[in-house]
Amino acid sequence: MKKNIREILSNSKTIAMVGVSKDLKKTSSIVMKYMQNFGYRVVPINPSAEGEIILGEKVYGNLQKIEIPIDMVDVFRPSEEALELAKDTIKIGAKFFWLQLGIKNLEAKKLLEANKIEYIENKCTKIEYQKFFLNNRQPFPVLQE
Repeated sequence: MKKNIREILSNSKTIAMVGVSKDLKKTSSIVMKYMQNFGYRVVPINPSAEGEIILGEKVYGNLQKIEIPIDMVDVFRPSEEALELAKDTIKIGAKFFWLQLGIKNLEAKKLLEANKIEYIENKCTKIEYQKFFLNNRQPFPVLQE
């Protein structure tokens, strides 16, 4: 049974965010900080920053190296990388796979749905959180330090 976005965000307390940047002004880092501010644990995935700390969390080189259970995989990478990330999502047992704005992959969708993993594409977790829980549609307000 397909869950709605409100349910998915309510049931995803630990998010692996693929493509988080060390540059805190980049969209992925802004979204990570935002979701952290609303109580989510966000585990950054970035091979070029593996072992470093971004926004207080250890960075992992790929999904399979994460040492804790993950509810959602949230992807800030090109569409052509989604299928491999979908395969890793299945291996780690996450329940939800979320592709950010502009990212879609039909093969990944088919694979995930065949494995009973909810698939969302072309949506921003931050914008959807604001819409469902804050009634706020401003996509990227300046974050206070």
